[in-house]
Amino acid sequence: MRPRPWTCGLSELWEIPVLMKKAINHLARTDPRFAALIGRSRRFDVIANELVRPFDALAESIAYQQLSGKAAATIWGRVRALYPKRKWLDPALVLKTPDETLRACGLSGSKTAALKDLAAKTIDGTVPTRRELVRMTDEEIIERLTKVRGIGRWTVEMLLLFELGRLDVWPVADYGVQKGFAKTFGRRKLPTPKQFQKIGEKWRPYRSIAAWYFWRALDAPATETKTKSRFD
Repeated sequence: MRPRPWTCGLSELWEIPVLMKKAINHLARTDPRFAALIGRSRRFDVIANELVRPFDALAESIAYQQLSGKAAATIWGRVRALYPKRKWLDPALVLKTPDETLRACGLSGSKTAALKDLAAKTIDGTVPTRRELVRMTDEEIIERLTKVRGIGRWTVEMLLLFELGRLDVWPVADYGVQKGFAKTFGRRKLPTPKQFQKIGEKWRPYRSIAAWYFWRALDAPATETKTKSRFD
């Protein structure tokens, strides 16, 4: 039987403290330096978004690619303003929107093409619905969504981790995760994705949480020494 991918429904919220304590303890036991990082960092607080729509989440990701948060938010706000009084984007409407209109919002030509391709592949079923996603494994989702122009593995991994709340996502090509790992363990060189894939096996099946704390390692001053775990 295929393992059930983790998703957090409202009826499962009570399980979170127990699961998180188990996960944190598992990670902390792998190395005292990791335990120290966990102890001085903000607690992992990602919960699956019950209302996420893959089209909307991926469309926003396309707009944000290779831009600062402020600039991307401005552009994305202009795109959303094209479709007033709509909580969710309609892929059919996006597909009908002239490229020049989307370009005028600040989207590049390549991002406009990617957004149109995402809309088309949502309509034809290549992009799964939210209901379909919760029944799919991480790799099945990655395989489907990377068929969309402009959507790479990293973008899907962020969807899996932050929107779907999957607990064992390991973004080996993410610079922030690599950098946080190197800082935590005093390594001068960043690992290659292949090396990082092997290194990450020790944190399975909670590699999303490991990645989260490596991101947090870049938030904290290097001189911090507090080591007591928030879950002690």
